[in-house]
Amino acid sequence: MRTGRARQANGAHDGSGGGDSGGGRQWARADATRQALLSAALEVFADRGYADAGIAEIVERSGISVGSLYHHYGGKAGLYVALWEELSAEQEASAAQAVSAARKGGEADPIALFIAGARAYLRVCWERRDAARLFLAGEGPSGSSLMRRSRAQKWIAQNTKLLGGPSGGAPAGRPEQVLSLVLTTVIGEAGREIATAESEADATEIIEEVCRILIRLAR
Repeated sequence: MRTGRARQANGAHDGSGGGDSGGGRQWARADATRQALLSAALEVFADRGYADAGIAEIVERSGISVGSLYHHYGGKAGLYVALWEELSAEQEASAAQAVSAARKGGEADPIALFIAGARAYLRVCWERRDAARLFLAGEGPSGSSLMRRSRAQKWIAQNTKLLGGPSGGAPAGRPEQVLSLVLTTVIGEAGREIATAESEADATEIIEEVCRILIRLAR
């Protein structure tokens, strides 16, 4: 995950990555602090909405000092961005692992590989539904909508490449680009329904129906 890589980089910078057990303990405490703040922030954002969430309540729920919150995240917006990056990284990693596993299993059909990644992505929408609901609601600090659009464009480009298959480095044509846009949009909207499903069984049913629709659209 991107957040994990950032933490590793920070650990290497402050000397906590080597054989220094004291530095390792310090890194572990800092990581626990960050996780406590993120967990509390997600709870408060989910309960109040981003706009009405207060730093004081996040601090109270986390049991961490306000100084530590500002040190690690710079404020409420930083917590939101960190939560968004964490969820996005988990979704991307899960999809990439599913595609890789399908390839290793002998699957070569680009559409089947795409569906494997989509199914894994949608599964994370259920497993991390509290966070997914928060970001799908569209609330956030200034600049968050641009952040989401930028990530969506990257996601569409990756899906266009995957659907193109191993056909060399030829750029995708307009039909391929539009297909990728449509399929990616379907997945994003489906994530909203999955995150608000009433049960895991309902979420699984939606995921499988979405995958069947994606196959029909893609072929």
